Amino acid sequence: MDGRDCGPRWRVTWTARRDRSPFRLNRKTRLLRAAPKRTTRASTCAVVAVEPVDSVLTRCIAVEHPSRQFLVGEGLIPTHNTTLAGGIATYLTAADAEAGAQVYAVASGRDQARYCFDPVKQIAEKSPSLSPYVKTLSNRIIHEPSGSFFAVVSKLADLLHGANIHGAVVDELHIHRSPDLVDAVETGTGSRTQPLVVIITTADDGRITTIYARRRDYVEKVARGSLSDPSLYGVVWAASEADDPYDEATIRKANPGYGISPSRDYLAEAANEARNSPADLAKYLRLHLGVRVKGENKFLDLPAWDRNASLVDERALAGRSAYGGLDLASTSDLCALCWVFPDGTGGHDLLWRLWAPEGAMNRLATTTAGQAQVWARRGLIQVTPGDVADYDYIREQIKTDLDAFAVREIAYDPWNSSQLVTDLVSDGAPMVKQRQGFASMSAPTKELQRLMLAGSEDNPLLRHGGNPAARWQVDNFAVEMDPAGNVKPSKRNSADKIDGIVALIMALDRAAHYVPPRRSAYDDGDLEVV
Repeated sequence: MDGRDCGPRWRVTWTARRDRSPFRLNRKTRLLRAAPKRTTRASTCAVVAVEPVDSVLTRCIAVEHPSRQFLVGEGLIPTHNTTLAGGIATYLTAADAEAGAQVYAVASGRDQARYCFDPVKQIAEKSPSLSPYVKTLSNRIIHEPSGSFFAVVSKLADLLHGANIHGAVVDELHIHRSPDLVDAVETGTGSRTQPLVVIITTADDGRITTIYARRRDYVEKVARGSLSDPSLYGVVWAASEADDPYDEATIRKANPGYGISPSRDYLAEAANEARNSPADLAKYLRLHLGVRVKGENKFLDLPAWDRNASLVDERALAGRSAYGGLDLASTSDLCALCWVFPDGTGGHDLLWRLWAPEGAMNRLATTTAGQAQVWARRGLIQVTPGDVADYDYIREQIKTDLDAFAVREIAYDPWNSSQLVTDLVSDGAPMVKQRQGFASMSAPTKELQRLMLAGSEDNPLLRHGGNPAARWQVDNFAVEMDPAGNVKPSKRNSADKIDGIVALIMALDRAAHYVPPRRSAYDDGDLEVV
């Protein structure tokens, strides 16, 4: 073999045939040979044993094709993927036969971007085959023969005007609060003949309207075959819900570098800490097993919320008893009113009125991955002119609702009250103060959780109609807890806006504690005076 006498040996080759294609791409399947018509040795011989041997150097295998098939690659590996992506960035900058290639390390912060950039810089400065051809600066590596460079980008302003991007490594996608920077990078590759964008990340905390959530959902659909995208190669290394999180097979499944990086001992120690400390479990699942886990302050279960969706017909609510919760928040942000309509059997119908000033919509669009504008077009958010909340719009809507529903009480926070409350009282609105401390908010907050968990698709107790703007706020919602176990909504701990859910909690409290005003005998029209 290769000029050496090795004695009797079999040369084993692995040949894919068209009838048993290992490929997902039709283009590659068509290039395979058809199954042979005659009987081959493979049909009578089989590998019956495999013995371990010493490791040998193995070259990386790549697909050689003029199309450079994959334009975008996404990898979700629990740990140590940034250094791997740095090697790809080095190749794109110095060895891809591209003149004037612009390659970027992209992250939500400059320090994060440097996790990818700095190892490449060290390689460029110390590699004998690379250092004679590059010039390294603090935030840029220039490959002088081709005029290509590798640079750090952490905000839109860092991108050159009219950037002509050949390659990019987007690091830790789950930290990006806005899709703008990633979208700008991908748009900037349009004029290149063989661009490549590599997106790498660990799992996030399970929020639903982030760029991470959108991309992971897309990758999983392509992987399952429900969507076709030949330009994307995506892989998610993660445990499933059915896996035992402490089993070694599960840990191997979620960590392709298991035993090397991270080491077996390190992961075993992390698993043991999670087993013995529930406080460490969420961190272990997310960082080491790639499982999307809600944050430790999460109080409301999103699947339980979804089970209660049912249908809500506003026209059918006319004339019914209604209890309101009004959260005015700040003047430059989201304001919310929630109506609760008890049905007399333990269930409730819910209806929201949400307002946002025009000046706040760009920020809301950023934190909802563009969904805020969709909600506004559907009428779920009313956009008011200017940069601050226009309370005249809120007042007019409440006056309309006073005519449509049998409004019993509307709770509001006296700390954030304004002239609007005074005007509503003059309009005949039954306004009731409700403070936001543990004493006032714990019971209705726990009641909201109880109703959600007790409800089902067959017997929903909080019928909200699947309102997506409210669902987003449920997903954001977090609480604070005092030593006695009392809870209250926490805007500080929450991922984003929760005004609509705070309004719901106040409305539930009024529905639970409403006492009809005592009726005077003189109100009875049948009273006879003699």
